[in-house]
Amino acid sequence: MSFKATVLTLYPEMFPGHLGTSLAGRAAERGQWSLDAVNIRDFAEDRHRSVDDTPAGGGAGMVLRADILGRAIDAVSAGDDRPRLLMSPRGKPLTQARVRELAEGPGAVIVCGRFEGVDQRVIDRRGLEEVSIGDYILSGGEPAALVLLDAVIRVLPGVMGNALSGTHESFENGLLEHPHYTRPAEWEGETIPDVLTSGNHAVIDKWRHEQALRLTAARRPELVADKESDDE
Repeated sequence: MSFKATVLTLYPEMFPGHLGTSLAGRAAERGQWSLDAVNIRDFAEDRHRSVDDTPAGGGAGMVLRADILGRAIDAVSAGDDRPRLLMSPRGKPLTQARVRELAEGPGAVIVCGRFEGVDQRVIDRRGLEEVSIGDYILSGGEPAALVLLDAVIRVLPGVMGNALSGTHESFENGLLEHPHYTRPAEWEGETIPDVLTSGNHAVIDKWRHEQALRLTAARRPELVADKESDDE
């Protein structure tokens, strides 16, 4: 089954961006995933192709209109069961677990917000799942959509050359990833930890797990707490 992504945006020329190169690009050529970037302005009805209006109640900026965006969503997702996502800084943080859930499905319809946001009525009526990639503000949802798609595409079956290469990364087991080393054996007076050249894989695995715990506790202590809670 191929992963089918449809992106609703005011700037379709921003896609596929970097997803047209490297692993993702080759996977698209093999038909493992596809991307259709649709211009929201195509669903406007006036000669200026207007898609936004002033916020009800006053305030700065403009808001994407519910009627126009609703038509766009209906046109690209009628009759399919793909999740409908809205890239939004107020959304639920994107996690590796959610990435894998999406990768196991048929695809996604992704709405890229602009201006001050999207009329709440279209979010409610079209069942948009608001997704955030971090606690910061972007100029629009397009970079966030590319990030989400990048994360999903790389874990699609057969995209990464080594099926195990994604299973030991940060967040896959609830921890940040352990440090990595390679040749040369010594660089600027620093050497590779002896345990990694011991050939004892059980000891190596134990060391890597301890390093992952140490890094996570120092940089993302909430992840350690969550993992301990899950283990209990």
